[in-house]
Parts: sequence; structure tokens; C-alpha cells
Amino acid sequence: MNAKGKSEASQTFTFKAKTQKLLDILIHSLYKEPEVFLRELLSNAADAITRLNFEVLTNREVHDPDVELGIWIITNPEKNTLTIRDTGIGMTKEELIQELGTIAHSGVEGFLEANKDPNSNLSNLIGQFGVGFYSAFMVADAVQVTSRSYQINEPAHTWSSRGSESFTIEPSDKLERGTVVIITLNKDSSEFSHEYRLQEIIKKHSDYIPYPIYLEDNKEQVNQQTAIWRRQPRDIKEDQYHDFYKQLTLNVDKPLDHIHMAIDAPVQMYAILYIPKSPERHIFSRRKQDGLKLYARKILIQEYTQDLLPTFFRFIQGVVDSEDIPLNISRESIQSNRIILQLKKIITSKVIDTLKQLAEEKPDEYIAFWEIYAGFIKEGIAVDLDYYESLLPFLRFRSLSTPNEWISLASYAENMKEGQDKIYYILGGEKDSVVHSPHLEIFKQRDYDVLLLVDPMDSFMLLRLNRYQEIDLANASLEDISPVENGKTEKMEIAEDELQKILGWFKEQLGERVSEVRTTERLTESPARLINKEGAVTPEMQRVYHYLNRDFRPRKKSLK
Repeated sequence: MNAKGKSEASQTFTFKAKTQKLLDILIHSLYKEPEVFLRELLSNAADAITRLNFEVLTNREVHDPDVELGIWIITNPEKNTLTIRDTGIGMTKEELIQELGTIAHSGVEGFLEANKDPNSNLSNLIGQFGVGFYSAFMVADAVQVTSRSYQINEPAHTWSSRGSESFTIEPSDKLERGTVVIITLNKDSSEFSHEYRLQEIIKKHSDYIPYPIYLEDNKEQVNQQTAIWRRQPRDIKEDQYHDFYKQLTLNVDKPLDHIHMAIDAPVQMYAILYIPKSPERHIFSRRKQDGLKLYARKILIQEYTQDLLPTFFRFIQGVVDSEDIPLNISRESIQSNRIILQLKKIITSKVIDTLKQLAEEKPDEYIAFWEIYAGFIKEGIAVDLDYYESLLPFLRFRSLSTPNEWISLASYAENMKEGQDKIYYILGGEKDSVVHSPHLEIFKQRDYDVLLLVDPMDSFMLLRLNRYQEIDLANASLEDISPVENGKTEKMEIAEDELQKILGWFKEQLGERVSEVRTTERLTESPARLINKEGAVTPEMQRVYHYLNRDFRPRKKSLK
């Protein structure tokens, strides 16, 4: 930059070309969430207070050492201005020029390059490349920053710019330590001069900044300040978890369960997760899409983060906060960020452990969970190989011997009969009808249990689930099992020529509706059953085609 004026009272500097280009993008580009400017300025103010706290640990020679640490916001709808004041570390004249007059070369380059992507959202890029302060120009005709450093005898100065080619530095008579940012709002941004709108933004983005945020000179503290998820679980009562859940979701129903995490290694992380009573978002829900709220040092950086849990756990709601996540992380880089990948592993493992403990210690409560979220667990079995083995113990089924109760695969395997070497299941539309299927008569005779799979997701799950603890799963309708010879069943002896006449008559009557007619020894009560011919598409795949509305013409069945 170059100084145009040499007066001690006022100096004007020219922005570098790339900085001018960046400001032009911020001022004239379309953006989805201009409100993020307030998040960035409040974050800067909080950082300034934090830096002061570090300084006073070793240095008591600071200006205004006893002044209250906080952030104040003053609105003036008549003048269409917004003022943000903090009592942080402040800036000298040189720091104003350096911090606000230039942007790190890499930051400008990175921002300009990222902005070339037509699918990028400007609001998500703000802060990523060290340009957070400049987001103020999205809503401003002019910005004025007056600051006094913590350093004793350092005078205050004012930085001002209209976001065009230059900025001005001049002396100020400010006496208090800290920084005051005055934004003259443009004609399209008058909403940010109203208290109610600022309260909404602070609650959404900055509610848990660790310093008080006041509206209108101490009149009202807006932010909650103490993040409940950063407190120790032993210090929080059950009704406090519920109150936070209501604030988070606007859902008055108590969740099925909650998980509170506070860990220091391998990453520092805090989280509160909830399992709602229903995966469906209610009419007043704040949640617009799946995902967890992601905070970096109590600053909200993403409203819906879908990279912290596998897809099949998308029904879980809550917040995650980490000291190790950079505040300027972007949506584009979250997915591949090493810290995010670590967090996902830790959080998912904790959710799985919690469900496992629930199933073992509170089976009735687990069944309540299962009856709501069974489809999500089965989806995980079907599509997520990474967690396949971990999810198997969570499966529950109705069965031929327990049609009104839920059993696990482990329970089924433990109660298999002598000589039984497979886990049998049958697909159907309704439990009450499938129980009376002719296919099951031979299993009833042998006292073999059969899982009753009547959920549409079962067919998808079975595309991958074919073994459990070295035991094969088998479709009962396809298994060729011989009857038990117990001397009680009377066989009707029919001459071969008579038998062929009977089979021929059935074939003649049914015509093209069946591929063949044969005899069987599997039935004990029903006269006949239809089965798939060898080589036909399996019943599982037939049902998958049906649910996906895929064109499929099943092969003719055999009558036995």
C-alpha cells in the first residue's frame, strides 16, 4: 500500500490490487447469509479478549486492567448504524494498518480461487482465508474501526473505509482500551439495525461465546455464555438436558436418550447428542436438514454437519465442539479434514457403545428405540461395510416361535436345534399371514425357528447379510428339508400312472401360470405350495426390484 497524505492528523492508504478485487466480490456478489458478518465480528471481539487474558497472565502493565471484559452492541435504526464494542487487547496504529489494511497474500489467493467455483457459497468461505473482518462490507456503505491498545501510552486511532480503493488512518480521542466497530449499513441491510434481528443471529451463531454480549449498553445480556456441553456430565441434571434439547429442537417431547461426551485425547472435544422420539421433523422444528451443529471453540461454524456420523445415524441431533478445529474451516474442506475424521470415529464409536449398553442393561428401552429406528440400522447393514459387524448385535426380529416378541441373532443361534446348521428366515408382507405360510410346515414339524421378515428394508439388508458367526442364513421357502419320520404320518400309496394323471390334470388346469407340477413330502397340512424354479431371481431380489419400481418379469413358479 502507498500513503497518499502526509498529514499527522490523517493518512490515506491504497489497498493492494488483489485486496480491492476481494472487497469488490464481497460488496457486489450474491450471497445467501449476509448475517455471518456479525458472527465474524463477534468472533474477532472474543479473540481480542482471549488474547488480553493471555497477556495479563504475565503482564500487569496494561491499560485499564480492571475494566469489565465483554462485548457491547448498540443499534441506531434512525441513522442505520450498528456499533460493536469490545474491551479486548486493542490495536496500535501500526496494527490497524497491518491487520485491517492488508490481507495475507495466501488468504487473498485462496479466497479468490475458491470463489471461482460456481457452486461455492460465499457465506461459507467467509473466515476461511483470514477475510472475516471484511465480511462487514457485505452489509456496509462504510466501516469505521477505532481502537486503543492494551499497551500503556499507546494512543488510539481510527481506521475507516468505504470498501473501495483506499482506507484512512487518523488519531482518536478514545480513552478506554479495546475496539469499536461502527458500520453504516447499506440500504438493503437495515434489518441489522434492529435488536430483535441481532438477537436471532447471536442465538444462532454466537450464543456460547465465553464472554458476555450485551445489547444497548449493559441493558441485556444476549448470549447464554456457558455452553452446557462443556460442563461435566455429573454437574448437569436431567431436566437441564431436556431444556437444552427443547431449545435446540423446539421439540417439547423428551428424547429417547442422550449422550454427553467430554474428552481430552486424542482430540479435545465436547458433545451432547440426542435420540429423538421420532426421526420425523415436526412442524415447528428448527432443523431444516440432517446433521449436527459444529462449533469451534464455542463459535458455530456449520449449522448442519453431515460428516460427523455415518448416514444411517442421521436421525441423531445435537452439538459437537472442539478446540482442535480451525475456526476458518470451510464446508468444502470438512469432509477431508483429519480432525473431523477423528471426531467421526470417536462419536460413532460412542453412539454404538451407548446403544449396546442400552440393549444389554435396559432391553425394554432398547426395544422402544428399535421399533422406531430399525430401518436405519438395517440400512447401515446394507450400505456401510465399515460398521457392518458393529451393527449386527443391534438387529431384532419376530420369529415363528416368538411372533410377539423381539429376538436377536445371538438369541436365535443360541437356541438352534440339534442338527440345525442354518438360520432360517421367510419374507412376507404381514407377520400374521406369513406365520401360516405352507413353506413353514416342515420347520414347524422339526421345531426349527424361522425369522419373520416383513419390513421392506429386510430385502435390502439381506443383500449383504448372509452369515452370522459362521452360520449361513437361508430362505425357508427355498430350502429342501426332508420331513421327520415319526410313524404318525400316514402316506397315501398311489400308483405311478395314477399319480402322473393327477399331475397332468393340474398342469392342464393351470396352463401357463406355472412352469411345472411336482410332488413333495414337505407339506403336512396344506395341499400345495408355489416355489421359485431353480436359477430364478431370489425372492430377496424380486422384492428389491418391486420396492425400487424396477421393471421385472418374474419367472413362472413350480407347484409342489
